Amino acid sequence: MEIVIFILLLMLGSLLFTTFLNVLFWKKVRNTSSEISGSVSVLIPARNEAENIIPCLELIVKQRNVNEILVYNDHSNDNTAELVKEFSKIHSLTRLLDPIDLPEGWTGKNFACYQLASKAKSDWLLFIDADTRLSPQAINGILEQAEKWKATFISCWPGLEMSTFWEKLLMPLLNFFVYTIYPAPISFQYDMPSLGIAHGACIMIKRETYNKIGGHIKVRNKIFEDTELARLWRKERERSLCFDGQEVVRVRMYKSFKDIWIGFRKNFYPGFNSSFSFWLFLAFHMVLFLLPFFLLLSSLYFFVMAISVLLIRILLAIRFKHPIWSAIFHPIGEAFLIMLGIASWWQFEKGKGVEWKGRIYSKVKININH
Repeated sequence: MEIVIFILLLMLGSLLFTTFLNVLFWKKVRNTSSEISGSVSVLIPARNEAENIIPCLELIVKQRNVNEILVYNDHSNDNTAELVKEFSKIHSLTRLLDPIDLPEGWTGKNFACYQLASKAKSDWLLFIDADTRLSPQAINGILEQAEKWKATFISCWPGLEMSTFWEKLLMPLLNFFVYTIYPAPISFQYDMPSLGIAHGACIMIKRETYNKIGGHIKVRNKIFEDTELARLWRKERERSLCFDGQEVVRVRMYKSFKDIWIGFRKNFYPGFNSSFSFWLFLAFHMVLFLLPFFLLLSSLYFFVMAISVLLIRILLAIRFKHPIWSAIFHPIGEAFLIMLGIASWWQFEKGKGVEWKGRIYSKVKININH
């Protein structure tokens, strides 16, 4: 038993080291007013985004290097299209693309991004979500890093805007989920495909390279398409990098407990390559990140493990500007994470599939319901 606990302590130690590495050395994209060459097409897939689309567009038109802004109306049944049309009368760079029937074998967002890219004319393609908010010099800052690192694919991991109790309690788990095991600084030194990662809220790609590789055609049936693209780029010997983009990109992903549950359920299980890796991950989280809190007073080993987990959470809270109190309530968040993973597996493997914005995605076949 002591050997098992010793191994668990070593594992936690390596995760704590990875967290320190990310907190101290992960590179940032910063705002810059420098003159940077390169034209940019900003591409926004929008499905029922009436609440978000105008605030998003108002920040984009203030950016430099923007050659055009294309919005794909992905079969919205609210007034997203009307809002974009009115906006385009004032800001001529903005253009609305009408929807095309979704072909079998495509997810909605991937097909929308593919249609946007096929119409774009600039040197660079900047894919952002309608709820993405760019700082005034964001695009310049991203272009500067692309030039510096000679990258043809750059993603900015956004800062999280959180207002409600549930957001502040649960949303920090996204960064805990990723940045305890993913060594971001190392990905800048080594180009292995397994180190590819991206956040779909902000991805800038060289158009010439996108067309050469195939872009969203290659990931047309993937729900977790952002990281799939980053890894595809590396497999094709192109440089893809993910930066800490908190200073230039912000996003409020979900606003309620229900939104968080539904939103992450669609990505959780499909994000793994196999059922084995998924269940291994859940067991890993249960044993390392949850069990020590139940056995906190039974052994010095478990006490040290629990303190180590809290230290990891606090370090990430400092780096990502999350509320520190959310780290103290880690066991509640961790229990939520495990239940969410099981629900995602059940919906995808045993149920009708995971639902997102009125469409159903299942393992056997991608079914689209408009």
